[in-house]
Amino acid sequence: MPGRGFKPARGLSAWRRIALELWDDPRDPTVYGNLDINMRRALAYLEAVSTPEVKVTVTHLVAKAIARGLAERPEANAIVAGRRIYMRDSIDVYCQVVRESGRDLSGVKIVDADRKSVVDIAGELAASAAKVRSGDDGSEGTKRAVLKAPSFLLGPMISLIDYVSYNLQLDLRRIGVAYDQFGTAMVSNVGHFGVDHGLAPLVPRSHAAIVLLVGRVVDRPVVEDGEVRAAPCMQIGCTFDHRIIDGYQGGAIERIVRETLEDPFKHLGLPSRSSSADAPSPAAAPGTTSNGHSGNGYTARQAGSARETGPRARDGSR
Repeated sequence: MPGRGFKPARGLSAWRRIALELWDDPRDPTVYGNLDINMRRALAYLEAVSTPEVKVTVTHLVAKAIARGLAERPEANAIVAGRRIYMRDSIDVYCQVVRESGRDLSGVKIVDADRKSVVDIAGELAASAAKVRSGDDGSEGTKRAVLKAPSFLLGPMISLIDYVSYNLQLDLRRIGVAYDQFGTAMVSNVGHFGVDHGLAPLVPRSHAAIVLLVGRVVDRPVVEDGEVRAAPCMQIGCTFDHRIIDGYQGGAIERIVRETLEDPFKHLGLPSRSSSADAPSPAAAPGTTSNGHSGNGYTARQAGSARETGPRARDGSR
């Protein structure tokens, strides 16, 4: 647009180029919420479980908390593909990772996060994040594969990959596209950048039904034992896909996340050894989804109540 005060941006990051092709006019089923958490017990817990080899952070604790919430409400552990809802076989949480000093975004999916201790999650994320930052793991292979397309084909290419991966449920790893790389929930910690609170959009084509934006921990006045005191508090901006999660499921998940963060000693305990995704979870809640991986990882459900936990399918109508 010459003479109008605008000029084309140059040197866009990989994520920025893809993002331009993802979003359209607002018509998405997004629901936003906010959690304000007293982190006094959580900070003590993080110090107690961290070791010289593995530092456990707020990000790892939030990832574990949302995984517990999804285990409590397994009907929310789902994806929308076309006009149908499919149930996931495992509870997977995607933790975002910054690259190039914050210039680009990537991430790591923690598979079976509900069955892993917070220490396991921290160790796995640290190892995978190092590979992501070097371009060898996580979403980087997918981005490289997609960005081989010229700009005018980038949007159609992303749509085609989405359709083949989710509607047809075909595995494209042979051509460099990671299979279902985002999981049900995404966790992004913007507190590292000095941000107190924010709300993130659902990312089109990710099929993640929940996005949690974690703010920094700051002292705020709270009421404890009938007295107003300063306590370390943290806000989490929550974004949900209303096609999958209603207020009922959202409230139940919020309760689990809150109780986990406000007293992890009680609800998680101190890990004594590394857990295994193949071992039964000692604190598995009734109704926890199966963690076995069968087929392509999804089970279709027909029309019925959102609170049903049987292996039936339901369509996308409300």
